[in-house]
Amino acid sequence: MSLEEKVVFPGFVADGDLPALYNLADLFVFPSLYEGFGLPPLEALACGTPVITSDASSLPEVVGEAGLTVEATDAEALAEAMKRVLEDDTLRERMIARGMKQARKFTWEKAAAKLMNLYETLG
Repeated sequence: MSLEEKVVFPGFVADGDLPALYNLADLFVFPSLYEGFGLPPLEALACGTPVITSDASSLPEVVGEAGLTVEATDAEALAEAMKRVLEDDTLRERMIARGMKQARKFTWEKAAAKLMNLYETLG
């Protein structure tokens, strides 16, 4: 599609390099068909990067009101959402602020506590 001039296709990225990429990105787009949790969109939110993701599986819960969600297979809706975020500074700033707040809702400590609670309830 000759997108190499406009889109970066980095291939494998080491975990330690991800924060720099998220911080340098104008937008993080994640049109996944299925996710167990959705860590990449959450990482992007934590770095202050606006997120557009699919409305599949756990992703709407992960991004909450901070991100935009579209049907993963709807290329037109995805393109329109991307255009909105890149052209509307007010929307973009609101998404960044909400994203940072949303990301703080998820910590490894909270996840571990919920898992322990589940084990105790089942045990």
